Amino acid sequence: MRFHTYTKFNPQLADAVDLQALLDQLADFLLQSGFAGGSEGYWGDPGDEPDRSVGGLQEAILQALIESGQLTPDILKALRGEGDEVSEEKLAQLLDGLVQRLVEDGFLSMESTGQVPTGHQPVTGKGSLSQAAARDVQFNLTGKGIDFLGFKTLRHLLGSLGKSSIGNHDTPQLATGVESDAWSKPYEFGDSLNLDVPATLANALARTGSLDVPIDLDYGDLMVRQSEYRSSCATVLMLDTSHSMILYGEDRFTPAKKVALALTHLIRTQFPGDTIRVVLFHDSAEEIPIETLAMAQVGPYHTNTAEGLKLARRLLLAQKKDMRQIIMITDGKPSALTMPDGQVYKNSMGLDGHVIGETLREVAACRKSGIMINTFMLARDRALVEFVKRVSEISRGKAYFTNTMSLGQFVLMDFLKKKTSRVR
Repeated sequence: MRFHTYTKFNPQLADAVDLQALLDQLADFLLQSGFAGGSEGYWGDPGDEPDRSVGGLQEAILQALIESGQLTPDILKALRGEGDEVSEEKLAQLLDGLVQRLVEDGFLSMESTGQVPTGHQPVTGKGSLSQAAARDVQFNLTGKGIDFLGFKTLRHLLGSLGKSSIGNHDTPQLATGVESDAWSKPYEFGDSLNLDVPATLANALARTGSLDVPIDLDYGDLMVRQSEYRSSCATVLMLDTSHSMILYGEDRFTPAKKVALALTHLIRTQFPGDTIRVVLFHDSAEEIPIETLAMAQVGPYHTNTAEGLKLARRLLLAQKKDMRQIIMITDGKPSALTMPDGQVYKNSMGLDGHVIGETLREVAACRKSGIMINTFMLARDRALVEFVKRVSEISRGKAYFTNTMSLGQFVLMDFLKKKTSRVR
């Protein structure tokens, strides 16, 4: 007779953790901006670089578990100990398992930058080979991870706004379409044949005075239902990466990145006809793919607003959209300008008349091209306020003086409530 021995099922500790809730808690760590600066002078400190190693990720995961209360009684019981090797091993297994789950579910990817160890090192414990390996492996957010963080950020921001109606951009114009929102009109060549049958039959009856079948229909009898014309919009999000964005102990760039991710998710899921591009501006300006936004950093730069506007205008004019807009998030005055010979003129002392003049000239060029500029300013200096107001007057856009806590709400409110009085 064959006997079987049954043991109690012991699931992996990492399986008991809500992975999506954990990733949401890790958003600030995963999107941390840091400073892509040098190691000398006031420009930065090597310690300002964000820790993108697996070891740093594991520390952030442990902190997130503690703060979110996801350390279940079973996990606490398994981890409880006096710092002995058994409890340390269980903790390491938990953190390794969570990192592995994040990779297997497609939220993170790993890249090894390991170096050959020198001298004698223990296998486990502080200063061990395993700890060194965790530091040598770098993690990156995948497209799925960025999309998820954008979705979660969007939910948080819209939740704080209350109920929001999300749909296409409304305009006062009417068009023929499947959804009927207004009265019917006579059919014209090119209209969608969304036929208003009662009105068409009424026209035929009035013309012929007969109800004989088959009904005699003429081209002029045809009536089609109208729907509200809904426009498409091309957006360029301009993000300031000058040094001031992380000065004075406040990281202003990470909230700006969150807004970019949320806006991208909103546009892709609710406004499929719209487009969004991201431009970083500093001493110069460049477009970056949204997939690389999580790794973007502030650097030892001035603020070349004119160059950013010039690039944004070029990107928008290349797109055939009814509406074009620039959303500019910054915290400082223009302090740099690209000269005709390619050299960058810089002056961080006050409002330089030449820099301001060229920047406003680029603002006027945007208006002439039918591009609206909405500025979200993270500072309230008196001279800066006047400059931003001038930008809004020229571009017929809006100026919002906000902070990192309310930035996302202002940006989304402006985007969702945007209406146009005339479609060019």
